[in-house]
Amino acid sequence: MLFFRDRRKRRVCAVGLDGVPHGLLQRLAGESVMPRVAAIIGSGGLREMRASLPPVSSVSWSCFMTGANPAEHGIFGFTDVSADSYQLRFPTFTDLAVPTFWDTLGKQGRRSAVINQPATYPARDIAGALVSGFVALQLEKSVWPRDHLPALERMGYRIDVNTQKAREDPDGLLDDLDATLKARAEAVRYFWEREAWDYFQVVVTGTDRLHHFLWSAVDDADDPRHDRAMTYYRAVDDLVGDLWDRLHQGRPGDREGEGFLLLSDHGFTRLQQDVRLNSWLRESGYLSYEKEDPTSVADISPDTRAFALDPGRIHINTRGRFSQGCVDPDDAPALRQELAERLGSLEFGGRPVIARVFTREEAFHGPKATLAADLVAIGHDGFDLKGTSSVSLTSRECTPGTTPSCGASCRCPMILTYQSQPEQSSNGFPAEAPGPLASRPQSDHGGGRLTCGSTTSAASRRRSPGASWPP
Repeated sequence: MLFFRDRRKRRVCAVGLDGVPHGLLQRLAGESVMPRVAAIIGSGGLREMRASLPPVSSVSWSCFMTGANPAEHGIFGFTDVSADSYQLRFPTFTDLAVPTFWDTLGKQGRRSAVINQPATYPARDIAGALVSGFVALQLEKSVWPRDHLPALERMGYRIDVNTQKAREDPDGLLDDLDATLKARAEAVRYFWEREAWDYFQVVVTGTDRLHHFLWSAVDDADDPRHDRAMTYYRAVDDLVGDLWDRLHQGRPGDREGEGFLLLSDHGFTRLQQDVRLNSWLRESGYLSYEKEDPTSVADISPDTRAFALDPGRIHINTRGRFSQGCVDPDDAPALRQELAERLGSLEFGGRPVIARVFTREEAFHGPKATLAADLVAIGHDGFDLKGTSSVSLTSRECTPGTTPSCGASCRCPMILTYQSQPEQSSNGFPAEAPGPLASRPQSDHGGGRLTCGSTTSAASRRRSPGASWPP
């Protein structure tokens, strides 16, 4: 059914580009790879912002869709650990402890169409339509209402690319990215016309997959697949431009850019080295296993004092917090300080590995803070901090070759809006705290080689009356 909507009603359209850093967006816009994005940025201005802690999609997107700190919404990573069995579990949309903003809009009588939103699987009832994104497993459980499922199946809609084959077949990955983006664009057109929406959102996750597996194709003009990677980004630019045009069509009374938002959840940098923190903890005497060849933290022995989860989250094995906790709660602060200091001095190849270690109190504020890791470590550019349980401390688990071609997440996502940025974000983070919307002055991320940083924002130089939304 097609809806004929009141063109005078103010609406908002958000486009997510997963894993796109501030520096990359600037570069591709400046090199005319993304001319539509360049024009949008030119109407306003580009700023960096801070990402969530830890800077991974499941946490950042949960912060975005709730405006809450992880200790409020309850999502601290792609995995959590059971306090009883130490088994890993994978949080889902049902674990989100606070409402999303489209839930709030629904209570106000407004409808949302949300496509490919990560961390929303399985899909549930919202006022409007929802298609879950990564890490959705089955399309039939990813669509609300289910009435839209047949149409998505007919258009060959894909939740994600086949990451299992990506390492072995880079060219196949590029073909998969193209097909997935084409189907995503078709879904955009479908929901744009068939939902009477007030808020519309689509997230492109293919950018993240391209960076994970073929970062050098994006970052290095001499890479043999560079042209293919740029072709993909031109298609992304076409999608952004199409949504911009659709939002402004038939709305002559609006200021240009009002209600349009472009954002990402984290940034990227070239991966130099995986760093397995559990191996470091083991070698340093803080962790031991009951198996010679452990597969997860479920194999740790009762005398373990600390263990790590992805990415860079270190838990003290505290008595009363974990079933086999051996660290007295009174001794935990001193152990935490010791670990933070030793992590700060960790080097590899003469380079410092850790940029900063946040304590739980620095990173998290809310009723679920006691469930968070005691420490969150952030690596310097190129170091990916893993919670893997294995023998070696470091590895290069990338596409085969002497130089890694894949990328690692970093704290430089971006948000492009047409409103001035507040000194304090809506999720309660002060401007200098590590929250997902806390502002950071532009400094060393304006050009040249891409580096880690924080979130990016393009904010309009014009602030119209009543710019907050919903009106």
